[in-house]
Formats: sequence, structure tokens, C-alpha cells
Amino acid sequence: MAAEDFDLNSLANYLHLAPQQVQKMAERGKLPGRKLQGEWRFSAPEIHHWLEDRIGASEDDAELIQVEEVLDQGLPNEPAVEASLSIARLLPVEAIAIPLLAKTRNAVLQKMAELAADTGLLWDPDKMVEALRARESLHPTALDNGVALLHPRRPLANMLAEPFIALGITSSGVPFGSSTGQLTDIFFLIGATDDREHLRMLARLSRVLQDESLLEALRSAADPRSAHELLAARDSELP
Repeated sequence: MAAEDFDLNSLANYLHLAPQQVQKMAERGKLPGRKLQGEWRFSAPEIHHWLEDRIGASEDDAELIQVEEVLDQGLPNEPAVEASLSIARLLPVEAIAIPLLAKTRNAVLQKMAELAADTGLLWDPDKMVEALRARESLHPTALDNGVALLHPRRPLANMLAEPFIALGITSSGVPFGSSTGQLTDIFFLIGATDDREHLRMLARLSRVLQDESLLEALRSAADPRSAHELLAARDSELP
């Protein structure tokens, strides 16, 4: 078994489900897995992508809380993480651009990478842009509320000074691949050092951004500090 594979019991432990539930989900095609010599095997990267899709498609706060709890607890041999992830700490005021001066998808990717690089959080913006383009070509990260959660397909730890979130808000919407054709004007760039950290950041942001009144307030924010205060306040209200 590959080092990054789960078997049925270890995946059940990771997801905090009964092995029978995991087996049933796999047999029904609701979990990415394969059988080798009659035993179920699950690739860790594929499971992380499955969780990512589940986070992105969820409009249910209770489901997102459950995902957060799974990721916070992790596996028994994984290092402990802080009890609650702080959006305000991960998003420096200097990593916020209002307005983000971009009118096309490619310009957004370039400007967001440059924004992170200018703060010293990202060391290779060109390589980040390449990774973001590759991720967008697989499946757009634009949501149906005018927000996009930009990220590489896999974390690029060797390019990051530390985990970070950057935010750019354009003055008008940009076509970015939303399933409903909705234009996108709020862009978050997620820079994580490993899959688990990335998923925790994605889940927390998804919970914060379910608040439509927050999104409208962000669109009206006069400057980076105002946007940061709005996000920090909403984040602190969540359990």
C-alpha cells in the first residue's frame, strides 16, 4: 500500500465514520477509491480533493462545521493544530487590494500572485500563476455568489514564507467560470503548506463567506483595513 493511501479502517478513522459507512459510500461511487486484491484503498490526495469539492459545494453550515472538526482532529499520528483557524491572522492587511486592478481572468491571477509576492508571503509569483491556471482549467473556483477561492491543485510549500490568504476586490465583475454565469468580483488566494491546512483554510473561509451581508459590505469597503475588520469580526462570531 502506498504511503499516502488509506485503507477502509484508517479512512473511517480520519472521517470519523463507521467503516461500514465508508464501505457503502465507496461501493456507491460517493468516495474515490479502488479495490486491490479485494481490499479497498483510498489515495490521500484524492480524498483531499473529494473533501475540497464537498466544501465548495456545501451551503450547509452544519456540514462545514463537521468538515472542520474532521480536519481539526486529523489522524492520531498527525501533529496537533490550533483549535480554531483565524482568517484575520492569515490575511494581513498588506495582502488586500481594493480595488484589484484587473478586468480579465488572467489579469486577476497575475495581480493576486503579485499582491502576495509584494508582501513577502510568496517567493515565486510566476510559478503560482501557472499553478492557478492549471487548477482553473480543471474546474473553476468561482462560486455562485461572486466569490472565487483561488488555489493550486496541490499546496506549494516551497514557495511560501508561511501560510497566507490574500484578498482582491475588483471594481466590476470579471467572467470567471461560475456555473450560473455570475460575474466574480471578490477573489481570495489561499496559500497553504499541506493538504490538511489548505482544507481547513477553505472550510473556514467558506463558512465566513456564507453571509451575504458580509459580501455586500466587502464590496463597499473603502480600503484594505475596513475589509480586514469586516472579515475579522465575522470570523470571531463563528464557533
